[in-house]
Amino acid sequence: MTKAVLSTIELLVLLLPAAALLAVYMARVFRGERTFLSRALRPIEKLIYRLCRIDEGGEMSAKSYGLCVVAFTLVGCLALFLIQMLQGILPLNPQGLRGVRWDTAINTAISFGTNTNWQAYAGETTMSVLTQMLGLAVQNFLSAAVGMAVAIAMVRGFTRRESATIGSFWVDLVRSVVYVLLPLALVLSVVLVSQGVVQTLRAPVEVRTIEGATQVIPMGPVASQEAIKELGTNGGGYYNANSAHPFENPSGLSNLLENLALLLVPTALVLTFGSLVGNRRQGRALLAAMLVLFALGLGLSFWAELSGSPRLSEAGVASGENLEGKEMRIGIPASVLWAQSTTATSTGAVNSSHDSALPLSGLAQLFNMGIGEVVLGGAGVGLVGMLFYVVLAMFIAGLMIGRTPEFLGKKLGAREMVMAVVGILLPPVLLLGGSAIALVVPAGLAGLGNPSAHGLSEILYAYTSAAANNGSAMAGLSVDTPFYNLTLGLVMLIGRFATLLPGLAIGAAVARKKTVPSSIATFPTTGPLFVVVLVGVILLVGALTYFPAFSLGPILEHLLLQAGGAA
Repeated sequence: MTKAVLSTIELLVLLLPAAALLAVYMARVFRGERTFLSRALRPIEKLIYRLCRIDEGGEMSAKSYGLCVVAFTLVGCLALFLIQMLQGILPLNPQGLRGVRWDTAINTAISFGTNTNWQAYAGETTMSVLTQMLGLAVQNFLSAAVGMAVAIAMVRGFTRRESATIGSFWVDLVRSVVYVLLPLALVLSVVLVSQGVVQTLRAPVEVRTIEGATQVIPMGPVASQEAIKELGTNGGGYYNANSAHPFENPSGLSNLLENLALLLVPTALVLTFGSLVGNRRQGRALLAAMLVLFALGLGLSFWAELSGSPRLSEAGVASGENLEGKEMRIGIPASVLWAQSTTATSTGAVNSSHDSALPLSGLAQLFNMGIGEVVLGGAGVGLVGMLFYVVLAMFIAGLMIGRTPEFLGKKLGAREMVMAVVGILLPPVLLLGGSAIALVVPAGLAGLGNPSAHGLSEILYAYTSAAANNGSAMAGLSVDTPFYNLTLGLVMLIGRFATLLPGLAIGAAVARKKTVPSSIATFPTTGPLFVVVLVGVILLVGALTYFPAFSLGPILEHLLLQAGGAA
């Protein structure tokens, strides 16, 4: 446990100062101010505007902004689908891979276009170098930038008075890519290459193993994809083993840096929110609530994995030696910390098998995703989801003190409340409904590799991951079938828009309102009481929504293991 605590402290010591510095930079970027990179990047930004005929000073209503978000996402999905289908006749295909099967191509296109990066395929044996570079890696940048743009537009609404517009989608998108994601990815790529992550266009290498057998090792531009995969909270790995593969994550330092990278942008965006609304204490209050939730899930997971279970003890596995499904070179603490980080954000990258996690660890992972990835969350969508809960918490607080709810000087009315409830409850409807269908149709049951409670957990995990646009999976469920590819793809697509569009609607609604001065009756939103109320609301909503399903999945599995029965 000491090593687990120290590894967590090490990560936070690096994360919080880095996020604070990045937040200051991003606030200047999205306000359109000059930064230390402007001299190099401003010409690129202006060239993009000129080529794409974008009016840098133009503004959009929420409806126009939302239509751009939907259209851009769907066009990106279509482009990626075509690249996969035509892969066999396109260049940079040293393995001579054929076009991807139609249902897998649809699922993958939606997955990467929605920032989910769910993978029902083995990357190194399914996707060519060109598909990985031009298709998957490009969508890693663009889908992350879409989430960031929507978050900034929503926040912008709280800063404006009686305004009918919330900014320009195209400008926010371009600035997210050019000023934030590209520079960070370039730096991290170089560092990862220095640690041994592969970056090449050469053909697969044939080697002789120690046993004398022949093995073909696929190569590719891994470091560049690994960097944006983590920084953009994407998660799709170049290799099937994802960040457990030594070509993606070869050392202890690379593991730490990749874990740091997947948390960096979501954390910085919360602090950027405080800077943009002119109240940095507000950003710190939201981050404090997120870190409390992060610590609760991490504590439960550490306790579960380090304590083991009676069944493991019977098998001769000592407490703290539960290494099934974990890389020996990474170990338990780093695996658990990564699993918590990747499900608390919408990253979905894995450095261990989540299917091998003990039930209570799986429960923490499911809960992280189920509450909308608001425990730090994804690139933009985590902040949007947390603001949904803020609206709900302020409504409850307003009921308790008999006053119209306010936040950042804006009265919160029926429209804001309805949109927040839609953003909070529609993803659970999707994931629980999808899971229910999979449990009653033969095509869904055919994918089960495990019986009883664990099989239910695997199905719940799949649809929860899809609805939350996370992309991680319990790999014991066989999902590369038309049924799962199409149903999970639909859940991903609706889940994406179910978060982004209500966020824009709230931003537009508060932008049209006047700012009201605070008074002695105003509920303070920057102190410990607000953090407690916000965390309490999130835990209560999550418990009420998921307890019946989770009690039949990971909770029952835990009880069966403790009793010595079959899970």
